[in-house]
Amino acid sequence: MSEKLLKLMPAATTVVLGAFVAYCAAWYFNAVQSNFSLILFIATVITGVYWLLERFVFLPGRAQAAAAIENEAIARQAELAKMGISKTETHHQEMVASKDAVLQQPWWLDWTAGLFPVICIVFLLRSFLFEPFKIPTGSMIPTLHVGDLILVNKYTYGVRLPVINKKIVALNDPARGDVMVFRYPPDPNVDYIKRVIGVPGDEVSYLNKELRVNGQLVKRDKLPDFFDETQTSYIPQFEEFLPGMQKPHKLLIYPNASIGNSPMMKFPHFDNCNYSLEGISCKVPAGHYFMMGDNRDNSQDSRYWGFVPEQNIVGKAFFVWMNFGNLRRIGSFD
Repeated sequence: MSEKLLKLMPAATTVVLGAFVAYCAAWYFNAVQSNFSLILFIATVITGVYWLLERFVFLPGRAQAAAAIENEAIARQAELAKMGISKTETHHQEMVASKDAVLQQPWWLDWTAGLFPVICIVFLLRSFLFEPFKIPTGSMIPTLHVGDLILVNKYTYGVRLPVINKKIVALNDPARGDVMVFRYPPDPNVDYIKRVIGVPGDEVSYLNKELRVNGQLVKRDKLPDFFDETQTSYIPQFEEFLPGMQKPHKLLIYPNASIGNSPMMKFPHFDNCNYSLEGISCKVPAGHYFMMGDNRDNSQDSRYWGFVPEQNIVGKAFFVWMNFGNLRRIGSFD
């Protein structure tokens, strides 16, 4: 590795690390919406390249330089011995200090090659086991609140290749009531989170604020009103029992909100749905899912942009691991 390239490495590494930190901060504060899996994959590749260079180029080079220092010190001592000068502790300490300085890993390798094992483990865990997400909107209140940092199980619905999201091992199918993260069909670069209401083959209708699945009215019981701190108002809260769910889930319904739903666009399988002044009814096509938010009157979901195809599934949400504004939010949810 030439001296010129070695001089360029610190500056180049500064740019790379700075860009990565800036992106992470922008992502956390919702300033950008991007493919974080791709960013992490790139980080793994870049740090992996640094790790390989360190192992097979830079470290052997430093070891060779250290050996040269030691050989030079031995030769020097031999010359001094010929002149009757014995070895001194000062000379030995100087030699050891010089070797340590040469062998020490520079900061730009410490922050790249040194981080590769950690980044690689995070990439593998995030790709195949658990992935963190931040809730940006109130569409899933009261189940999930704005600012909740959640974990998503990546293997519940099968094993998928990272970045391209292609399923390679099939496991469980999404079930009604699952809180699922998926790639937003109109823009797959954006991740959405909603609740599975209809699975392939289901007939789902939401008319006059009443949900039916396969012609059966979904039971819901009234709960104490939910206090919305953002609006400083109380909202009617219910407990809903979707067919097949072992436990009910909570939802909000605004009594004065409009009844009908208007599609945002003509989405794939649009002809499977009928819109009216009372609401919407749909036949869920094969390989697709009908999703709705628990904050029923404040959720842009399948009623507006259509069905979620199987290939857009990311995983099943199951745990709030942090909310910096309310630590009591930490825990599992239904």
